[in-house]
Amino acid sequence: MPEHDRLRLAIIIGSTRKGRFGPTVARWFATRARRTPGLEVDLIDLAEARLPDALCDVDDDVPPAVRRLAPRLDAADAFVIVTPEYNLSFPAPLKTAIDWYLGEWRAKPVAFVSYGRESGGLHAVAQLRQVFTELHAVPLRDGVSLPCYWERFAADGSWPRPGAVCEDTVRTVLERLCWWARALREARRRQPFVA
Repeated sequence: MPEHDRLRLAIIIGSTRKGRFGPTVARWFATRARRTPGLEVDLIDLAEARLPDALCDVDDDVPPAVRRLAPRLDAADAFVIVTPEYNLSFPAPLKTAIDWYLGEWRAKPVAFVSYGRESGGLHAVAQLRQVFTELHAVPLRDGVSLPCYWERFAADGSWPRPGAVCEDTVRTVLERLCWWARALREARRRQPFVA
């Protein structure tokens, strides 16, 4: 596939907590995404990005960590946010990371892979859809939700257990995410998005 036809997918691990499960989920999803022809995957761990907790004023210099991550987000044609649910919402470091950027999200599709207790992280996803809509991104209806995620991985740490229904859901999410990524990339090429 020609380089200009390839899609770039940024998978963002939204939790920075010690002992978090997010990297396990993100690696699993990234492995499936890499099987999709024409899809390049960039796995972004917010714990490693070390973005500042406090946003700066408009006139202030942008911190180096924010400048380093910006080109990776800008290059992405689509995003997958991997998020837990904490207290019926998503992690504060994820909100801060989202708020550091603006144009990088615009007119690009966003899918969600969430995990949590019985809700599977869907309360967090509902709020993230509102946030990304405000940023002129395009949140997808379809996502991967993992209720009681600790029951889905094997004792040896491999994940998920064979036959998990989330495998079929991943295929659907990736198909729809790629469709939207191509459609929106072509639209941005024809006419730049103006917010």
